[in-house]
Parts: sequence; structure tokens; C-alpha cells
Amino acid sequence: MSSVAGKAELEAARLLLSRMGISPADLVAATSDRPPAPTFAEYVPVVAAAVSAGTRRAYGSYWKRVVEQWGQRRIDEPTPSEIERLAEYVKTHVVSRRNARGGRSAAEHPWA
Repeated sequence: MSSVAGKAELEAARLLLSRMGISPADLVAATSDRPPAPTFAEYVPVVAAAVSAGTRRAYGSYWKRVVEQWGQRRIDEPTPSEIERLAEYVKTHVVSRRNARGGRSAAEHPWA
């Protein structure tokens, strides 16, 4: 527990939980019963199926790169610095087109 929470805050939380019929043990048990987050390889097809064809065309290449790089990783695993490194990787490996902006859009939207 954070040292920021004082006695009054803890008592208020206990009271609220009690009124909701929830014990602190229920909170811990509920967390452990939660299934693990899916991998990128499992989740990207779910996202792709949920969007329009135009969105799939616009972002499909980025989703492919994420799956290539992190396919077997769970979607809750990458740290902010790893996401930043992937964005830089995408930016440096962008396919140059006539209307290119130097990879800026690729780095801004590597898996959007």
C-alpha cells in the first residue's frame, strides 16, 4: 500500500468495500482469476476483423510489423521504452513513397 494513503482513506476504502459486499480478499482473488492477455498474434486478427476494409488497408502493414516483432508477446508486456524502440524501427524501415513524410506517420501509428 502506498504511504500516501492515510488512515482515513484506508478506512473509507474498507467501508466502501464492505457496503459493496466485497472483501479485500475478493479483490486479490479476482485478479488471479483473470485470464492472461492475448498475444499480439492472437489479438491483431480480432482487431482486423472488427474494423472496416479501409482501416485494414490503412493499418494492416503496421499490424503485420507488430506481429512480426512481437507476435508471441502478450499485449500487456511491452514497456514504454520498447514501444518507442519499435516506433523507431518502423520509422527507419519505412517504404519510401512519393508522398512520404520521412517515416513520421509510420512511427506515430506503428500498430494503430
